[in-house]
Amino acid sequence: MLPDFIEVYDEALDAQTCAALIRRFDACGKAVRGQTGSGVDVTLKDSWDICISDHAEWNDAVARFNAAVMNGFKHYLRKYAHAALAPLQLKIPDPATGQHKVVDAQTVAELDDRMLTAIIMKVFRPGTINIQKYLADQGGYPYWHCELYPKLSDTTDTLHRVVLWTIYLNDTFDEGETEFFYQQRKIVPRTGSLLIAPTAFTHTHRGNMPKGGNKYIATSWILFNRAEVLFGQPAPPK
Repeated sequence: MLPDFIEVYDEALDAQTCAALIRRFDACGKAVRGQTGSGVDVTLKDSWDICISDHAEWNDAVARFNAAVMNGFKHYLRKYAHAALAPLQLKIPDPATGQHKVVDAQTVAELDDRMLTAIIMKVFRPGTINIQKYLADQGGYPYWHCELYPKLSDTTDTLHRVVLWTIYLNDTFDEGETEFFYQQRKIVPRTGSLLIAPTAFTHTHRGNMPKGGNKYIATSWILFNRAEVLFGQPAPPK
């Protein structure tokens, strides 16, 4: 069967941590109406969000999420190495000769965690993290959308996004799946599981309404580093 590039990694976070994050979200008092790329429109997305990357008191949670996603992304790259290799020609030192050699998919699959982490840190960067609450029998993200698009005054680098990720913080509801249009696949939320998928139109998706209980997720993206970081060159003048 051909791959659909949608991967789910169970127990990326433990249930106790997820429950603590939900309690913290509800007690925080900083949730605002969730936005799409064009702003707040509850007919497209009906949620309450906290962009925890914008609040220093959430720095520990940001670090916890990024560590969990890094572990999952290493598995993802070992399977889909061309997420990094197709856009860029990467080279690493050959321990046998000392010369630099071009990295291929087989090399990525066999790299130790230290070297693979170094490649990820060179090529990619984490996005801002949202924790989102979808109210039972009301909330959802019914609009079919993707995560890669141009945006005016873009400070979040929407065109740099490579993969999306979601960590499901609870599963005490019915339905509420992440549904992918072209793959005809529904990802059923499981507490602590991590979803990774590409950001482009090929993976157009929506978040279905939770039934009988509120749904909590954390979500973000992994982005390419800017060209001046990748290639050591200054950014061109605007």
